[in-house]
Amino acid sequence: MDELVQSMKKCHANTFVMYFKTHSFHWNVEGINFPTYHSFFGDLYEELYSAVDPIAEEIRALGVYAPKSLGELYNNCTLTESDLVGDSVREMLTSLLIDNNQVLACLNESFALATTQNNQGLVNFLADRIDKHKKHGWMISSSLKGA
Repeated sequence: MDELVQSMKKCHANTFVMYFKTHSFHWNVEGINFPTYHSFFGDLYEELYSAVDPIAEEIRALGVYAPKSLGELYNNCTLTESDLVGDSVREMLTSLLIDNNQVLACLNESFALATTQNNQGLVNFLADRIDKHKKHGWMISSSLKGA
């Protein structure tokens, strides 16, 4: 179960960092299409934020503690932070697409491990998260075409 726990902690950390990065882009986006991207980033960060607590609860259901500090969270993260601000919408979207693909990879890894362990509740939860991130990827990629 340790491999599944580590994978879930990575998913949790990556989701949290992607949430924060998206929220930062929401705060700092500028340019002629500001309302569109401000709203898009807002919708995305709200969905990501809504996943942070349930992922932590799934970690607890595996019998271990969820991260207790930002340092611990960051140690489990594989995403990179960003200092993109201003009118670099294309760079923001590209960064989020890369992050989303990494979150998807982590979710798929956890899904495979949970399936092997016959943890049906976790498998269902992860399948739902995978579907959401596939949609995020489609929306981010489509937005990149106009950025």
